Amino acid sequence: AVETLKTFEKKDSRVKSAAATNLSFLYYLENELTQATDYADLAVNSDRYNPAALTNKGNTVFANGDYEKAAEFYKEALRNDSSCTEALYNLGLSYKKLNRIDEALDCFLKLHAILRNNAQVLHQIANIYEVMEDPNQAIDWLMQLISVVPTDPRVLSKLGKLYDNEGDKSQAFHYYYESYRHFPSNIEVIEWLGAYYID
Repeated sequence: AVETLKTFEKKDSRVKSAAATNLSFLYYLENELTQATDYADLAVNSDRYNPAALTNKGNTVFANGDYEKAAEFYKEALRNDSSCTEALYNLGLSYKKLNRIDEALDCFLKLHAILRNNAQVLHQIANIYEVMEDPNQAIDWLMQLISVVPTDPRVLSKLGKLYDNEGDKSQAFHYYYESYRHFPSNIEVIEWLGAYYID
């Protein structure tokens, strides 16, 4: 794929930008950030209005820990294409890293309106409500998530933990037991169930 895409480097700016965007993404997946950054720069320089190129550039900056600058690239991508869901998702992640929780929540709620049953979006919203110390909202969003991925042991154990913190032992037991049923090797879940049976 890399070799094929490199043959497009000498074409006109739009084709070059598309090829460089894909090359940047491939190098990013291989965790070769220097190469990914170089091709992201080439893609953006060839076509400043390419939202995928801007998103890739944001991803390389994000990977280097500059969340503020990454957010700027994601916002620019969204200005060029308001339906760029990857930029919106990554903007939410940037805001989370910057501890701008309300803005992160806003991004993920907008995404939820576009991608109704996306497990990753539902998880992010639930996680943000947990960070905001609103367990009831976190539980509501995790329940929606369970309707999409009913056998995810981590989500089930998270629900168990939240119900346990709320003092609802029977619901906590139900979700911890379901988590154990799907993944019987989680030590924390086993410890909780053991303590529950002892009580």
